[in-house]
Amino acid sequence: MTSLTSAPPAPRPSPDRAPRSRLWFWRSPAGQPPWARPALLGIAGLAALLYTWNITSSGFAPYYSVAARSMSVSWKAFLFTSLDPSATLTLDKIGGFLWPQALSARIFGFHDWALALPQCVMGVISVLVMYRLVRRWQGPAAGLLAAGLLTVTPVAASMFGHAMLDGSVTMCLVLAADQYQKAVGSARLRSLLLSALWIGLGFQAKMMEAWIVVPALCTGYLVAAPVRLRRRIGQLALAGAVMLSVSLSWVALMTFTPERDRPYADGSTDNSAAAMVFGYNGFNRLHAGLVDGAAPVSGNGLWGNGGPTRPPSSHTPSTRTPPTTGDSTGTGPDGAGRDRRGATPAPGPAPRPSGGPSQGQSADAATAGSRIGPKSPSRADLWLKLLRSPRLTPQIAWLYPLALISLVMGLVRHRKASRTHPGRAGHLMWGTWLVTAAAVLSALGNLPHTAYVAVLAPPLVALSAAGTVTLWRSHRAAARGTARVWVLPAVVVVETAWTVRLAAQHADFAPWLVPLLVAAALAAVVALSTGKARRRVALGGLLAACVAMFAAPTTWSLSVLDERYGGSAVDAYAGPGNDTRISTGKRTVRAADVRVRTSPTKEQSRLLGYVEKRDGAAKYTLSTETWEASAPYVYAAGTPVLPLGGLHAEPVTLAEYRHLVATGDLRFALVTGEGTRTSKISAWVASACAGVDPRAYGATGGSNSKNPKTPKTPRAPAQTLYRCEPSDATSR
Repeated sequence: MTSLTSAPPAPRPSPDRAPRSRLWFWRSPAGQPPWARPALLGIAGLAALLYTWNITSSGFAPYYSVAARSMSVSWKAFLFTSLDPSATLTLDKIGGFLWPQALSARIFGFHDWALALPQCVMGVISVLVMYRLVRRWQGPAAGLLAAGLLTVTPVAASMFGHAMLDGSVTMCLVLAADQYQKAVGSARLRSLLLSALWIGLGFQAKMMEAWIVVPALCTGYLVAAPVRLRRRIGQLALAGAVMLSVSLSWVALMTFTPERDRPYADGSTDNSAAAMVFGYNGFNRLHAGLVDGAAPVSGNGLWGNGGPTRPPSSHTPSTRTPPTTGDSTGTGPDGAGRDRRGATPAPGPAPRPSGGPSQGQSADAATAGSRIGPKSPSRADLWLKLLRSPRLTPQIAWLYPLALISLVMGLVRHRKASRTHPGRAGHLMWGTWLVTAAAVLSALGNLPHTAYVAVLAPPLVALSAAGTVTLWRSHRAAARGTARVWVLPAVVVVETAWTVRLAAQHADFAPWLVPLLVAAALAAVVALSTGKARRRVALGGLLAACVAMFAAPTTWSLSVLDERYGGSAVDAYAGPGNDTRISTGKRTVRAADVRVRTSPTKEQSRLLGYVEKRDGAAKYTLSTETWEASAPYVYAAGTPVLPLGGLHAEPVTLAEYRHLVATGDLRFALVTGEGTRTSKISAWVASACAGVDPRAYGATGGSNSKNPKTPKTPRAPAQTLYRCEPSDATSR
């Protein structure tokens, strides 16, 4: 038996490798100070806390959550990012941001926390990668500050805690910048191609917004990569090919798949995925009509509904009125919808959707993006919304002065540096990103969602962190009595003044905040204006400066721990005064009060059970007039419902609908009285098919069926169930 004394001696650790321990993951890697890794993990833990605190009550986003449910039960719907499980109609955008959510729902079940969980993970990844990005560029202290500032950016604190598309594209762009940074330092083609891959994946999440970083990364690589110009251009061309290939893969899938084998592209008037992506969700948001075949874009503004951005079409009106209420991309009640043939709908009210407020849903899902306000914005207000908007500035604008000052100082400081100098290249890349994103967001005219501004967060926090650390080092190196001693205190005063201006607009939220900022700024100026003071005094001044500059956004971000200030799945915001008001037709509600019912009512459950027992081998369990009306049945069990109307298009014509009935692929239809007057399909169903007595499936209301023997009661159901036989499609 081997004893303790006879056991072989433990091998000596290698001189270049630290011994492992139970807490080895807390140890900083070689080349980093020992406090770097523990501090980073603490910041990541704070980020995880903020993002997951309200995860079990994060809620569902109307429209998107229906698609997530469909994609979680149907691989075809997953591939085409379809609204319905049978893949008849797509979303009005590429739904790649829903892929992680749908997979999570497949694994954990369909819950609001299952949809939000991937976003929380993406948020923590973004924080960790931001540290690595800035650490390589300006050192571990700046990297930690950048990671911390991203964590306490209010819009990020809310966005990553809810199931929305902006978190996915933000993570993809941060990872793209990370790979670009590897490439620009060594001219590694592999890293550059990986950067292009991440941009392409970001395009699947939020389409052309992912391309906002392309000018920054191309400019930085073209200027600073340590190889000949000809090779730089060639490598960028290859990376561009990869980026376009990945970005356009879904559009190509839709374009080259026969129309009979794929869903209809909502957001277009001619079933064109390209028109939907580059028109409705792209260039037409800058100027109406630039891309033909795209659905009209509403003119919703930040302070009110601006109406449609182009006049109604002169095409022959359709007899069907698809929903014209707003979607979560900004189409509001004043926006015009079109049918699949590109015709402007006839005037008149849209059919009342099932599952609306009267069916247990506190806000009409179709109006989830209908922003209302006290007045319409002027042109100047729209162009300057990133500086003036009371909804946007508290979520992203805290670091504007510090970031811009840091950018100018960095470019001036490195103006004589070599072409490949990493400090110069970093300021050039981050500055181009910031300017490009700000210009695009300003030119859009309206931002229906606060989360749009999240694309500004990475360059803002990177430049602010780099500038703060550089200013501190310069201050410590300055000689007593020189002008350089006053640079850092002056920057603190400017940044604090801007912060106080923003915080004062909501003084009731945290009454102690403005006095704290002013006191901290005064203490910082006094402590930092003495030149080479004692180390403790200088560090105290630095701490006071950080409180003065960063306490306000930190307070707003920490407020998400209170569910009242945590935002919603409809709109991302932290703190007070930014809760979007949403029109539900007859009333307005707070965005945070939108509650989507994901379980059917008793009557809907009975109706669904009745239909499923009698639909045979039909492809579709039943049809509904709108996607809202289909939502309760999709939520219930991923039922293959045929929605006859999306947000902007009708995926099925009357001839196609009758063919489905003739072949036995569809046997039941839910029709409203209003629909029979405005829709050819509903009118045909009411005239050709047999109405089902509501008592047959246990409903409590009366009936609008054609059977004269059916007793009528004053309280008729909002929708009537009809049963269609194949012979009905051929006889009438």
